[in-house]
Amino acid sequence: MLKLSAVFKTLRSGDRVLEVLKPLDLDVPDGQVLAIVGPSGSGKSTLLGLIAGLDSPSGGSIAIDGEEITGLSEDALALLRGRKVGIVFQSFNLIPNLTAEENVSLPLELRGDFGGDTAGRARELLAAVGLDERRHHYPVQLSGGEQQRVALARAFAAHPALLLADEPTGNLDTATGETIVALMLRLNRELGTTLVMVTHDPDLAARADRTVTLRDGRIVQDDLRATSGRAPQGGAAR
Repeated sequence: MLKLSAVFKTLRSGDRVLEVLKPLDLDVPDGQVLAIVGPSGSGKSTLLGLIAGLDSPSGGSIAIDGEEITGLSEDALALLRGRKVGIVFQSFNLIPNLTAEENVSLPLELRGDFGGDTAGRARELLAAVGLDERRHHYPVQLSGGEQQRVALARAFAAHPALLLADEPTGNLDTATGETIVALMLRLNRELGTTLVMVTHDPDLAARADRTVTLRDGRIVQDDLRATSGRAPQGGAAR
């Protein structure tokens, strides 16, 4: 589902070149739940942004479901995300002047699914995350946990092959975060999505099939749960 080959990211600061990510390889099989962990500044969110096509690597290649994304135009990347990728952000990123139902419908409309029942799909997902009765509310009328549930429903709206989650519980209290995690993992299983999540939460990481640890821009550890039955592939940094 996801293949990174010799991917690295550098930034220039004056006459210095900063190595944010050193060349790394990573293969994620279809259906796997992968947690990316590591200390602050290790490159976790940078890596997720590269996978999402929200930033460009300085070198190497990234392929999603067999489709090379490095070098694509912004328009082509947006189309690919609309077809194959769902994203859950720590800060929710809901459109403030759209209702919960409209926020969830948005990816389908941007993809051009006007012939389908986009509102029906949105209601189905909002019901799945326990917000059917709040579907006409705006983000400002929802709690943080409710906003993250809307964001989760939106991420799954277009049946993505790959779901990316950046600290999905980072702005939530423990109990609400647990609710979000349970919903995300349940929807992931039911819809057969590959899930890659960045997290500081060791309890959340422990529920993944596999945990990759970053430190100083390198993959320093690649652990597979014995119950997952999948072998890590290409996890070591070069």
